[in-house]
Parts: sequence; C-alpha cells; structure tokens
Amino acid sequence: MPQTAGSRGLRAAAVATFAALATITVPTGPSHAADPIRIGSVVSATGPASFLGDPEQKTLKLYVDQLNKKGGVLGRPIELVLYDDGGDANKARTFATRLIEDDKVVAMVGGTTTGTTMAMIPVFEDAKVPFISLAGAIEIVEPVRAYVFKTPHTDKTACQKIFEDMKARGLTKIGMISGTDGFGKSMRAQCLKVVGDYGITVAIDESYGPTDADMTPQLNKIKNTAGVQAVLNPGFGQGPAIVTRNYAQLGIGLPLYQSHGVASKSFVDLAGPAAEGVRLPAPALLIADKLADTDPQKAVVTEYKKSYETATGQPVSTFGGYGFDGIQILVKAIEQAKSTDSQKIRDAIEATKGYVGATGLYTMSPTDHLGLGTESFRMLEIRGGDWVPQEKK
Repeated sequence: MPQTAGSRGLRAAAVATFAALATITVPTGPSHAADPIRIGSVVSATGPASFLGDPEQKTLKLYVDQLNKKGGVLGRPIELVLYDDGGDANKARTFATRLIEDDKVVAMVGGTTTGTTMAMIPVFEDAKVPFISLAGAIEIVEPVRAYVFKTPHTDKTACQKIFEDMKARGLTKIGMISGTDGFGKSMRAQCLKVVGDYGITVAIDESYGPTDADMTPQLNKIKNTAGVQAVLNPGFGQGPAIVTRNYAQLGIGLPLYQSHGVASKSFVDLAGPAAEGVRLPAPALLIADKLADTDPQKAVVTEYKKSYETATGQPVSTFGGYGFDGIQILVKAIEQAKSTDSQKIRDAIEATKGYVGATGLYTMSPTDHLGLGTESFRMLEIRGGDWVPQEKK
C-alpha cells in the first residue's frame, strides 16, 4: 500500500514513541533460548489520561519483568511491545495496526480510555487477536465482541453500586453533573437507565467539557434546585476534582458521589480538603490494609500493592490494578491453552472462572467478557485524605 506524507508522519511518530518506551524483554536463564511470546500494549502514559496510563504502564513492565525472571511462560520469555498514545484515539489505532501488522503480537493488554479502546477494537477484531481493555465504559463489552474483554468494572455497575448506597441512606432525589468525555457520557447514560430501579429521580442533569476550568454555574443550578438530596458526578481526569473543589466553595453541603474513574490518590491530591466526605465505588485494592484476613482478595491486593510501591516509590492505584489483572488473566490463558495461538488464547480467556484479582473475582463466559458484579465494588468515603469503607452506612 502506498504511503502518504501523513501516514509516513504517523509511522514516524509511532517509531519515535516505540523507541522512547522500548519493548520489554528480560532474558534470564537457559529457558529463554526459545523465541519470545510477543504481547502488545497501547496505553496513555502521557497526556490528559496519564494518571490512568502511567500506573498501567509501570504495572505491565513490572509484572513482565517478574515473570521473565521466573522463567517466562511455556518455557519462553514474554516480550512486551509497548506504545504510548498520549490519550489520542487516532494514534491508538495506528499503534494497534502496527502491533498486528509489524509486531505480530499474539494478544493485547491496554486501552487506557474508552475513546482509545473503541478506536482500536476494529483492528483486533478484524485480525482475530484477543484484546483485554483497561477502560471503563460498558460499550466495550456490550454487545459482546468475540475478541474483546476488559478488566475494570463497567460504568453501569458503578451506577448500580452508587444507587444501592443512596437507597440505603434514604436518598430519593438527586442532581447529576457529568463530563462530556467518552467515559462521562457513557456513565451518565447508564445511570439514567438504571436510576429508576432504586426509587431515585434525577431532578437536574448538568454537564461540563474536558477542558472546563470552572463548574460553578452548573453547580449553582443544582444548588438552587428544590428537593435535591445528593449529587453524582460521572467523570474522570481533572474535571471531577474541579467539581469537588467548586462544590465545597459553594457550600452545597449535600452528599457528593464520584465514580470509580477517580479512584486514586491523585484525585484526593487534586481535590485537596474539598474531597473530605466524598463517596465512590472502588476495588478492594484501595483498602488493602483494611480488609479482613478472610477476604479472598486480601493476599492478592496486599502483594500487588507492596510490589508496585516498592518498585515505583508511588502509591498504588486502581488503574494499575486493571493492568495487573489484564496481564494476569492473559498469562493464565496462555498457560491454560498451552499455546500461543490467538484463537486458543481467546477461548481460554473467555473460560476464566473464579480468578481472584486486584479488581475483583472474575468469572467470564460467552455472554460476559468482564465477569464482575456489584459485589466486587467497595463503597468508600474519603476521610482525612484516606479511604474508609462505608458499606450500608
């Protein structure tokens, strides 16, 4: 196929990014005389979604390094071919094509945002190569696509967990303010679909753009809407932190709920003291030290947290946990299939049963390419800059 100047420019950018990040192949021991198993990844390690993609990238590198030091998989090393799309959906699709056509990967773990994931899905579906996404929106796995899976809870599940908590607190009338990014729009739509199931009505529905720096006009409308008892903010990135700060500045004083899209220490740091009292659904990873010893996730999340924080010197985040579960599920599928054939790997991923991960307990099927329910979410409240479990309170 002839190359245009634009395509050559994109390819050059891809090569430059690839060279900067490099592939990860850590040969150790005689077992690594065999050809490596090539696994692809495209994450948003830089750009507006870097607080998601950076811990994903660090986790994937860390786990592959550990795996290769133990002898790899099927007696072969793992080679991680990793690209940074900077949060740009067009770049993500270009890198996805390169992973298939040039790098010849057997599977892919990545896709930091809903937008970049949706841009890459056709590439992996057409090539019949398994793609485990690390993004949130339900559209990634509903309707089910043969080769696409994901590890984060869906936005629909987050809505349900939040509304369960609101119902338990006797809240029946709320306001919403949502980001217009892919995740925010998707979660807003899912919340509006299920809110009536919990006897809750949305009295006012506002939104903000991804580059907006002040949401006080929208929040003032919510504040002045009669009967509103709580506010829900579907969104990710800096937007929810700005909403939280503006919310406190206006002295609204009603319970404020955020989504799992901000379940990281970076949100608490960005929002500052205004985050006090905010509730959100999140994986058990954020409260690893507070889990009961009998909790099935205790050992997994404690070990991952320790490994990540020791290796990076940074607090663990749920987003890195999505990457941890993605690469673990993939490696276990390769071991189960005893093959690097993409079709056999796909079948083994779909047959995942009872995998205890950092995000929850996964059981997938031909009709469910996520395998998590509301029970794998923990309702948390931010108190004193820390996460405090708030189940049914």
